[in-house]
Amino acid sequence: MADFVLKDAFAPAFVAKVAQACKRLQISFDERAFLEAALPENWTEFSLKARMRHLSLQLGRHLQGDYPEQLQVIVALAPQFNSLAGMLFPDFVEVHGQADPDLSIPALAQLTQHFSSEFAVRPFLQQHPERMLQQHLAWAEHPNEHVRRLASEGIRPRLPWGQDVAWVKKDPAKVLPILEKLRNDPSEYVRRSVANNLNDISKSHPELVLELALRWVGHAATTDALLKHALRGLLKKGHPQALQLFGFAGDLAFELSTVLISPKNLAIGQKISFAFELQHLGLHPAKYRLEYLLHYVKMNGSLSPKVFQIAEKTLLPGEKWLLQRQHSFEERTTRKHQPGLHQWQLQVNGQLQGLHPITLLAK
Repeated sequence: MADFVLKDAFAPAFVAKVAQACKRLQISFDERAFLEAALPENWTEFSLKARMRHLSLQLGRHLQGDYPEQLQVIVALAPQFNSLAGMLFPDFVEVHGQADPDLSIPALAQLTQHFSSEFAVRPFLQQHPERMLQQHLAWAEHPNEHVRRLASEGIRPRLPWGQDVAWVKKDPAKVLPILEKLRNDPSEYVRRSVANNLNDISKSHPELVLELALRWVGHAATTDALLKHALRGLLKKGHPQALQLFGFAGDLAFELSTVLISPKNLAIGQKISFAFELQHLGLHPAKYRLEYLLHYVKMNGSLSPKVFQIAEKTLLPGEKWLLQRQHSFEERTTRKHQPGLHQWQLQVNGQLQGLHPITLLAK
């Protein structure tokens, strides 16, 4: 979703609703002064994060009392809002509460039950590593699934949009006891966070994650699914040990028919279709994992590959598998296409096959 859509969660109507709620909770709150400061003339130019941070600062300036008194209002406000903009309230704690962790850390656990506090805990992790490790361990046993998710999501080494926490990235083994507690969590929401955390770790410490996966695999279907998602980065890279963990051998005997790609010349915004047939030549059934790489042209003319999964299937001796798919070159906010000579490439159980050129033309 584009940033201009996301930031509209902090529309003037939301700001007015916050002001009204503050007035109900704190009779001395100057609603008019807050609105004048909170909505400057250039408000429409503010990004999502800039709007949130500006409102956090203005709440700190206009709510009466010191931080403990203001925090009571913030915690009381949170249940009254259920939109994306509710992340304003954990952000208030991040901005104003770092000097008072005894109040702020429990407040973040309360607030995350309405809006995730995953970003707001990052400064506390950086400043109080041992304390926060113990806190995340305790949160991993909380009765509320949102707090249990925070135990994993807040301490991810590479949390998107999140402040960097150097010690977590450097020594992610410290995080594993938290993830151990959550691997069999009854909530898929929590288990998905554990998988994303492990995927983060695998980017810099693959052997650590693979060692853990060997201990976890095969005990529960839900945990196996968690591991499949956690190792997705290694699987896409064709990591032999990751593939073997799920039964994908790298030395299969197969025959690949001619790959058909159409059209081979197309404009940005159009699609290609590709088709091929794979026949298993081994004497025993075997599991196949098929992916394709698109080697995209970058602005500097070099190529950058991206892996897309096609399918997985167990084939019997002599069995043939016909596959047909499409790939879109439509422009997206996360990918801007460059004209030039791209390359399409099949990957079979981590083994790369031949390159096939595709010429992408400007619109």
